[in-house]
Amino acid sequence: MFDRAAAQDLAGSARAPGGTPAPRGTVRRDRRSVRTAYDTFLGTGCLPPGLDPLVGESWRRSRSSGVDPDSLHAATGLADRDLDDYRTTHPLAPLMPLVRELVVDAARDDGLVVAVCDDAGRLLWVEGDARTRTTAERVGFVAGAVWREESVGTNAPGTALATRRAVQVLGAEHFSRPVQSLNCAAAPIRGADGRVLGVLDVTGGRAAASHVALSLVRATVASLERELAARERVEPGWPGDGVDAGRPLVQLLGTPVLHGPGGDHRLSPRHAEIIALLGEHPRGLTAEELAVLLHPGDLSEVAVRVEISRLRRVAGSLVSGSRPYRLAPGVRSDVDVVREHLAAGDPTAALAASAGPLLPRSLAPGVERARAELTAELRSAVLSSPGAAALDAWTRTDDGVDDVEAWSLLVQRAEHGSPLWSRARAHLSVVDAVLR
Repeated sequence: MFDRAAAQDLAGSARAPGGTPAPRGTVRRDRRSVRTAYDTFLGTGCLPPGLDPLVGESWRRSRSSGVDPDSLHAATGLADRDLDDYRTTHPLAPLMPLVRELVVDAARDDGLVVAVCDDAGRLLWVEGDARTRTTAERVGFVAGAVWREESVGTNAPGTALATRRAVQVLGAEHFSRPVQSLNCAAAPIRGADGRVLGVLDVTGGRAAASHVALSLVRATVASLERELAARERVEPGWPGDGVDAGRPLVQLLGTPVLHGPGGDHRLSPRHAEIIALLGEHPRGLTAEELAVLLHPGDLSEVAVRVEISRLRRVAGSLVSGSRPYRLAPGVRSDVDVVREHLAAGDPTAALAASAGPLLPRSLAPGVERARAELTAELRSAVLSSPGAAALDAWTRTDDGVDDVEAWSLLVQRAEHGSPLWSRARAHLSVVDAVLR
């Protein structure tokens, strides 16, 4: 939800330094007005009326810090390997798949770059449109660089950290001239305890100057903060940790269940379908591919991303990546167990490991196809196996109870006169009577 300050930002109003709302129309953000104010400030140290107060205060801090308006000095200080190690352990690292889902993919289409920095202003990830990234790299806006106000002057990530609020810095509002061809919007990301962990920023040309860009940043940060809060509540150890090594983590045959360290959790039908489809495609599926496999009609990519975000809140890191999505390493389902027994030539064990058909109530096209394929694999293995044990087990399943060929083979392979032989003969007699 937008707070009052957010609503004022989006409406184009501003606040004076003392907190009193500035009258509408008094803030000028067009390039010519800001450029005039900028030249006046650099020449006299005075802030002309009409300048956004947030920008004016940032210019003052930048000047007091000794920032050179004509050149950039963005410190790096971390070797590539050190930066990789630091990013891997940063509390925002697990959220990057969600950042890519919610904003990076869309940003590319609008010529934007998305950056996430830590609470010290160090850029950890810089992704998005290739052309804009090249422009940003020329001014040192790269992973590893520090973009605090004290280093490079007024800029959205640095000013968001300094003010602890969402900001939008347009063109000439940047204190450093080399950056004034860019626009940017940023907002702090807070953990569940309220502590600022870093900042999300979008940077680019005209698209980054729109109210939509600031709205996108705010909405994405709200989603990230909800995810952080949800992760605080998720039981640690998923996937796999704390679960019996011989027990599959996910049950998809019959009733879908997730086995976790703290007990069993029922999966929603949609979440079970997503897990099943990703299990069938170990190389991964894009949101678009999942949408096609999940619904015979129109299902939007956004709807798929939302469901995967919800699944991650329920099951932690069960699903990894975003382009494409994959099951995390080590995730194992009862479908995998069945196929392992089939590969070992033991259809009886495969049937014993199955609690029923694959998500029997699902109408998702991809699941229906996978269900039919698994049933066909089981049936083929049973019919070609020697002896009567597998046939006996198959004819007791929902798929095998009416399989006339299986019953006929059971009569042939069961010991003549045995209870199993008698059962098969009696069943076939009933079938013959019905067919007549």
